[in-house]
Amino acid sequence: MTRFSNQQKSLMWDRWLQGDSLREISRLLERPPSSVFKQLRRTGGIRPTERSRSSHTLSLDERELISRGLASGQSLRAIARELDRAPSTVSREVARNGGSVRYRATAADQATWSRAKRPKECRLESEPKLTRLIASKLKRFWSPQQIAGWLKRRYPDNERLRMSHETIYKTLYIQTRGTLKKELLSCLRTKRVMRRSKHASQKTGPGKIVDAVPISERPPSIEDRAIPGHWEGDLIAGTNNSYIATLVERKTRYVMLAKVNDKTTNTVIDTLIKQSKKLPAELYKSLTWDRGSELAGHKRFTIEDEHRCVLLRPK
Repeated sequence: MTRFSNQQKSLMWDRWLQGDSLREISRLLERPPSSVFKQLRRTGGIRPTERSRSSHTLSLDERELISRGLASGQSLRAIARELDRAPSTVSREVARNGGSVRYRATAADQATWSRAKRPKECRLESEPKLTRLIASKLKRFWSPQQIAGWLKRRYPDNERLRMSHETIYKTLYIQTRGTLKKELLSCLRTKRVMRRSKHASQKTGPGKIVDAVPISERPPSIEDRAIPGHWEGDLIAGTNNSYIATLVERKTRYVMLAKVNDKTTNTVIDTLIKQSKKLPAELYKSLTWDRGSELAGHKRFTIEDEHRCVLLRPK
């Protein structure tokens, strides 16, 4: 299992929120993309809130002074005077961490940090009616933004039955909250398993393919499968970030497979151009592809290979 330092985790979340892809982050951290995905997936792509210590609690340095004081035989009151703390504070600290003989500063500090965890109850756990309302709207394929707006209009005087769209997203993507079922993720329009940064959508927004030729313009000779040389393709994603481009000839149903190193548009287009050169030009006249971001560079394929790339409309 790949481990990340706190500094690496912080950098990972910074770049994820800036809209960088998994592959870009993995190259930066020199880690496999699957390891980065697993780390981000734990909290549904939503950056966890960083814990902080209260200024009133004992610090590690103060615990080190307590440990040295006990080792030298000082009384608890003498140690408390040196720390400028109440004797009861020092007494409780020593008692809950092994007593005067077994007290160790580092172990006591770590144990206190672990005991301080206070998981906050998800708000929907105490509002079953609100949970049912949100779940029913999600099943009707409403977006969290629509649900939040509807709740505000429907219950203007009842704050208990209102919720922001961000909280709905968090409850869906962070499954440890356990309120909205994981199956409801499939009701979201994006079908994503993790929350993506708004900056990522600005870089590669869904369906934003320049000069795409719609399938409605496909000639009848291609549509009725009368003439060979017209292909349909798709990109299949496998485990460990592996990809295969599938090409099926519409008339003969002949299949070609091509391994693709990644799903970036340059890599996919390079692979398709290389694959097309294995056939005579009369047997490769057009290509119909799904409207995926991997074909954003379809014009280069068309120009370099003198083929017409037809892109399907999004589902």
